[in-house]
Amino acid sequence: MTTVIPSFAHTGLAPELLAALTAQGIIEPFPIQTATLPDSLAGRDVLGRGRTGSGKTLAFGLPLLSRTAGRRARPGRPLALVLVPTRELAQQVTTALAPYARAVGLRCATIVGGLSLQRQADALRAGAEVVVATPGRLNDLVNRGDARLGEVAITVLDEADQMADMGFLPQVTKLLEQVAPDGQRMLFSATLDGGVDRLVRRFLSSPVTHSVDPGTATVTEMTHHVLHVDAADKPAALTRIAAREGRTILFMGTKHRADRLARQLLSQGVRAAALHGGKSQPQRTRILEQFRTGQVTALVATDVAARGIHVDGLDMVVNVDPPTEAKDYLHRGGRTARAGESGAVVTLVLPEQRRDVSRLMSVAGIKPQSTQVRLGDEALARVTGAREPSGVPVTIVVPPAPAARSTGGGRSADGSGTAGGRSTHRASGRSRRPRRPSPA
Repeated sequence: MTTVIPSFAHTGLAPELLAALTAQGIIEPFPIQTATLPDSLAGRDVLGRGRTGSGKTLAFGLPLLSRTAGRRARPGRPLALVLVPTRELAQQVTTALAPYARAVGLRCATIVGGLSLQRQADALRAGAEVVVATPGRLNDLVNRGDARLGEVAITVLDEADQMADMGFLPQVTKLLEQVAPDGQRMLFSATLDGGVDRLVRRFLSSPVTHSVDPGTATVTEMTHHVLHVDAADKPAALTRIAAREGRTILFMGTKHRADRLARQLLSQGVRAAALHGGKSQPQRTRILEQFRTGQVTALVATDVAARGIHVDGLDMVVNVDPPTEAKDYLHRGGRTARAGESGAVVTLVLPEQRRDVSRLMSVAGIKPQSTQVRLGDEALARVTGAREPSGVPVTIVVPPAPAARSTGGGRSADGSGTAGGRSTHRASGRSRRPRRPSPA
C-alpha cells in the first residue's frame, strides 16, 4: 500500500511550485494526484489509469517539473519529455504547466505538426528542459538531428491508448528507445488495450499502478441520455438542442458532415463552428479560443478533437452520430463533467441504431436514461434545454487557411502538414477564485 497525501503541502514539492499552486487558486488535489504524487516524486515508474478529466496533467506535470528543477538543458537535448496524441492536447498540457515551469525556471517547447518545423527546431536549439510533443513531429526533428533524447530523464506518455488507436506505437517505441535507459517513465491511459500493455511491459520498470477509476467507468457527476428520434424529426431537434443556453459540443462522424451541420446551424442563428483535422492548426486554435470565450456556442467536432478539448463549464456533449466503440463514447463524454463539475452526454438514436447503441452502452458500463422525443415535446427541452433558434443567420469569422508552402519537413508522421504560423503559449490572465485543480 503506497502513501496517499492529503494536500499539496504534504507532497515535498518544491516551495516555488507550492506557491504557484496557491497563486493559481489550486488548493485541494484530485484523487489521482494524491495517489500518484508520492511515487512519482520518489522517481518510481507509474502506471496511472483514470478517465479523461481526472487531473492527470498535474499528476505527472508537478513531479516532472519538481524533479527537473535546477538543471539546465544543452541545445537540442531536453531533460523531460511528455508525449501526447494530438496537437490540441499538446498545447493544452503546455498551457497548464506553463505557470509552474516559470516558477522553477524551466523552459518548455511544444513540438507538434501543423506549425513551422523550423521554428520548433530553433526552440529546441535555444534550449528547452521540457518538451511536450506529438510522436510524429518529434520523430521528424530527431531524424533531422535537431533533437537528441539521450538526456531525457523523465518521460510521460499521456492518453497512451489514443496514441495506440492512431497508429503511433511504432513511433512512440522508437522515441522511448532513445531516452535515458535508467530514467523515470510515467504512463497514463484510460485503457491498456491496443498494444499499450506491451509498452508497459517493455519500458516501465516495476511500475506502481494507480487506478482511480475503472477503465470503463465514468464520473458520477455525469448523466447519460439516449434520445430516440425519428429521422424526419432529427434535423430540427438537433438545431433546437444546439440553440440551448451555454456551450455545447456536437460530435459528428466525418469532417464533411461537421462542416455541413455548422453551416446549417449558422443559417438558423446558432453561433456554430466546425473543428476537425481538415482545419489548419492556426484555425483550430482560433476556433477553440472562440468557443472558450463564448463567440462560438455550438462546436461541431469529429473524434480527432475528442481528447484535445478542455473548456471549463462545458455542461453538455451531444452525439449526433453515435460512436461505434465504447472508448470513443467515453472520450467524447470526457469533455464535460471535468474538475468535479456536472455535465450531460446526450446521444441521438434513430430506430435502426437502437441495437448498436444499446450494445455500446453495455460495453461502456453505462445505463442511460432513454426518452422518446418528437418535435414540440416538453421532454426535449427538459433533457437538453432545447429552444427555438432566432432564425437570423449569423457569421463567425475564422482565420483563412494558410497558403501551402514547403518548409523542408514535408508531412509529419502525426498526419499534419508543417506549414503554419507561430505557436504561443501563455497562462490565462483571468482572475481565479480558489478551486480544485483544473485537470487540463
